[in-house]
Amino acid sequence: MNAEEIRLAQSRERTAHWKRWGPYLSDRAWGTVREDYSTDGSAWDYLSHDLSRSVAYRWNEDGLGGICDRHQKICFAPALWNHKDSILKERLFGVTGTQGNHGEDVKEYYFYVDSTPTHSYMKFLYKYPQSAYPYADLTNVNMRRAKHESEYELLDTGIFDEDRYFDVVVEYAKAGVEDILIKITAHNRGPEAAPIDLLPTVWFRNTWAWGDADAERPALRFEDDGVAGRKVILLEEPTYGERRLYCAGAPSLMFTENDTNRHRLGLPPGGPHFVKDGINRCIVGDHKEAVNPAQIGTKAAARYMLTVEPGGSQSITLRFTNEVLKADSNHPLGIDFDAMFAARIQEADEFYAGVIPGTLSPDARQVMRQALAGMLWSKQFYHYEVQRWLEGDPGYSNLPASRMHGRNHDWGHLYSSDILSMPDKWEYPWFAAWDLAFHCIPLALVDSEFAKDQLTLMVREWYMHPNGQLPAYEWAMGDVNPPVHAWAAYRVYKMEEKRLGSPDRPFLERVFHKLLLNFTWWVNRKDPEGRNVFQGGFLGLDNIGIFDRSQPLPTGGHLDQSDGTSWMAMFTLNLLAIAMELAKENPAYEDVASKFWEHFLYISEAMNSLGSEGEGLWDREDGFFYDVLHLPDGQRMPVKIRSIVGLIPLFAVETLESDALDKLTGFHRRMEWFVEHRPDLMRNIACMETPGTSERRLLSIVSPSQLRAILRVMLDEDEFLSPYGIRAVSRYHKDHPYIFTVDGVEHRVDYEPAESTDGLFGGNSNWRGPIWMPINYLIIESLQKYHYYLGDDFKIECPTGSGHMLTLWEVAAELSHRLTHLFAHDESGRRPVYGYAEKFQNDPHWKDLILFYEYFHGDNGAGIGASHQTGWTGLVAKLMQQSGE
Repeated sequence: MNAEEIRLAQSRERTAHWKRWGPYLSDRAWGTVREDYSTDGSAWDYLSHDLSRSVAYRWNEDGLGGICDRHQKICFAPALWNHKDSILKERLFGVTGTQGNHGEDVKEYYFYVDSTPTHSYMKFLYKYPQSAYPYADLTNVNMRRAKHESEYELLDTGIFDEDRYFDVVVEYAKAGVEDILIKITAHNRGPEAAPIDLLPTVWFRNTWAWGDADAERPALRFEDDGVAGRKVILLEEPTYGERRLYCAGAPSLMFTENDTNRHRLGLPPGGPHFVKDGINRCIVGDHKEAVNPAQIGTKAAARYMLTVEPGGSQSITLRFTNEVLKADSNHPLGIDFDAMFAARIQEADEFYAGVIPGTLSPDARQVMRQALAGMLWSKQFYHYEVQRWLEGDPGYSNLPASRMHGRNHDWGHLYSSDILSMPDKWEYPWFAAWDLAFHCIPLALVDSEFAKDQLTLMVREWYMHPNGQLPAYEWAMGDVNPPVHAWAAYRVYKMEEKRLGSPDRPFLERVFHKLLLNFTWWVNRKDPEGRNVFQGGFLGLDNIGIFDRSQPLPTGGHLDQSDGTSWMAMFTLNLLAIAMELAKENPAYEDVASKFWEHFLYISEAMNSLGSEGEGLWDREDGFFYDVLHLPDGQRMPVKIRSIVGLIPLFAVETLESDALDKLTGFHRRMEWFVEHRPDLMRNIACMETPGTSERRLLSIVSPSQLRAILRVMLDEDEFLSPYGIRAVSRYHKDHPYIFTVDGVEHRVDYEPAESTDGLFGGNSNWRGPIWMPINYLIIESLQKYHYYLGDDFKIECPTGSGHMLTLWEVAAELSHRLTHLFAHDESGRRPVYGYAEKFQNDPHWKDLILFYEYFHGDNGAGIGASHQTGWTGLVAKLMQQSGE
């Protein structure tokens, strides 16, 4: 094992807690539901970016490229000042959900460059303008722009003209579990010398101001240890005891409290004299009285005032440790500082050499490594006690009673105080259950233990609802997301077994039992008529439908959802696969496997025929699956939108190996009984009677003939197939919009390859044409499963009309390569993900920094939506690992 693998093993065995400290600080805590105590639930407006520097956060902290411990008792992050901004740069800025013409959007350029899974080495880069940051300009212009217009970005303001900015690089290297080396470097990319203040800041999360009688206020203070060449901040925290932040050089130290500035908020006097924004007021406003002359507090910064020559750089170094460093003025941070930093960087390279295929090009290896770095940097301490949030803290009795009947009121059991994988720590700094399931696949490439922990947490009793529902996200815990948890758990289980050589059955069994509760919830709540046709609402696909599927239909009646029913069929097959795996050592699970096999038969029957009525969701004429609208007068109407709703039935596929069936005699006998005695159910399930390649059996909603019909449409470049993957809505609807009129109101779905032009679900996501990585990933995996059964003799034209015949395995590889080409240099040296952003395409200090966007333009591949959603877009790392570039 290499050094990082040894650290991972020690962490897994709990012999050394290498992951106690990590990048667990959020990129944004303001504007979140947790911090919202408004009367109307307007979280974006209750705590703004402008107020965030002055208000003590209730639930968790944020910062710029920062770190904290896993309980977020102690936080560290750099702050910056260019001598022109009106405030210190302590946190990232962006427009809110009500200010942006496409919803919330961060207006900064920052990059998660590198990280090992134990965070033994981490690297972060922030591009800091040398002119005053245009806060008002960005806000005002974006508010004026309409939804059909492009967003106004920081580059558009001209603030980076002539390269008048700093590249601020923040690096961390762990000398030990509790010993962290820090280096912050400012590179002046501009043509003139420019000033910059680097202010490494350490503070305590405020745990003392919320009415708890036993809450202790920690303290940090200046410690004069008599050693030339360094300044020392001593931390005293009840849980961790003493820690010291050693600051090399001779910075000035500033101390204040992490408490709310009540005066700025117009609140009655009270609380400490020194407050959260004291350091900002001292430096920017020259209010020397705003910091504590006694040099004690709960927040402190070391001020390094630098002037960096054009093209030059300057670095500062610090060491955060539980040890007392030796008195050595020649090596104020220890004689091992430089050597340890170099060793950790080398160990990171060695670790990734074993993860990233050597067959990839240097550019592709760089993309894959940054994708995995983004996954690891997107961990966050997430704190949310819903019942206490609803009721308010002791002594805070002025909250409206309506809160007890408002957002998340029926999720009072939920208690989160954990490190969770975020979709995007600025745009979505809260867990989303179905996003998280996808995150775990690329995470399992580097740290399967963390991936398993994430999947297990979501089904623990302090997350899962007593009725079996999984929480969705903090804006609406009760929303319904696709049931992909079982799929992810089994994939992570198999990936770890392949990598480590032994299966973790206790993990699989633990998750399986909880998912049985979740399955029961789905059956009882989303199939109320017992027809095995499921509804489910918007199912994470926001504006995919003609109507808002999370609300009552304007027509009345109900919608039979192709995607909802298909997700449930997939869920059923995932549980069947897990039950069969567990049955290898415990025959009792064969009975459970038989139950899911039977359940799948009924769902497949419903999808294709709905029993004797023959009214399934499959349209024989079009060769496609559609949602079906049932009107109050009994009329039945297929909603003929060619979207991924009709492709999701592909996901309900599983192959059964002949040797596995031979070993599970009870299940095999029950299966053969159904094949012989229930032909009415077997007619709509693909190929259970005919063994395929290697005597496999196929469980699938989609038959081989239906598969050909669907793929004919999906692989048509005038429909779904883009140069960069599969579109969410067919390009057919560009010239043929789907229009449905209700009571004189026109509802329509057009092909929209970029941002959304409607406001459904905030308008910041668009499922009507762009390319989404998780759906594409499942399409690729499903095609591979079909190939396991159908073999090399089953070929399909790809692209449709090209005359080029490929096996399903080759089609899967082709789609994988199209997706990876989003990020790689094309023949002209441009990355499609950056579209027409010339700075990113050509500038040597920008062009090799990769952003992993939420989704991508359906025609040109440009990144859209959340810019740091490495989350599920990080799946590209798994595609590159298994299929190359």
